Amino acid sequence: MVRAASVLLLASVTAGACKPLDDAMAAVFGRSMRNSVSFDPYENPRLPDPNAVSFASGNYPAAPGMVNVGEPEGLEEDVPPMTQADVTPPGSDAVNGLVNPVPPDSVSLARGQVMYERMCSVCHGPNGLSQEAPILPKFGVVAAFNLATGNAVGYTDGYIYGMIRVGRGLMPSYGHRITHFDRWNVVNYVRELQRQAGQTPGGAVEGIEAGAAAEAGGAGGGD
Repeated sequence: MVRAASVLLLASVTAGACKPLDDAMAAVFGRSMRNSVSFDPYENPRLPDPNAVSFASGNYPAAPGMVNVGEPEGLEEDVPPMTQADVTPPGSDAVNGLVNPVPPDSVSLARGQVMYERMCSVCHGPNGLSQEAPILPKFGVVAAFNLATGNAVGYTDGYIYGMIRVGRGLMPSYGHRITHFDRWNVVNYVRELQRQAGQTPGGAVEGIEAGAAAEAGGAGGGD
């Protein structure tokens, strides 16, 4: 009888101990396990901690498709540091002077489409038209640039690369989400969306024509 009463008393004390303990933790840390805050995707995007070192910020691989496993930078020329001020129109020399090292061939466009649909289409739309973005019905406003027929048509490849890397305005930085060469793949795919919309991309025509010619030559040589 005494044992049963002891077990019952212990169970009641233990059951009630969680709330005071949780209240104490909430008072110290400002959080409560009973009232945890959750966010839908893209509802509350936050930049990484200023002291964080992202996997995509350094140790660039030497070429697309390669994996850097800790060796020093493989690029012949390192990408210069840039801030959001560099992607304020018309863009600084730091971004506009960047040369796209990835030819817009079928491999790059396929990879660019994957990354674009994964990271960009929710706001900019599957065809680059922000009015068709999936986020529009939820929020009722167009919060993203029209990439297919808007001002982005006249931006340089380096400018679009810089925008992906550091972000600006409502667009967060994707430098820690999209790796160096994948950013250029996205740039190439954005140019493809612009051409599909009947536009002539500014600052990228020579690269597009060279890439198309190189791919055509490669295909012809294999016949």
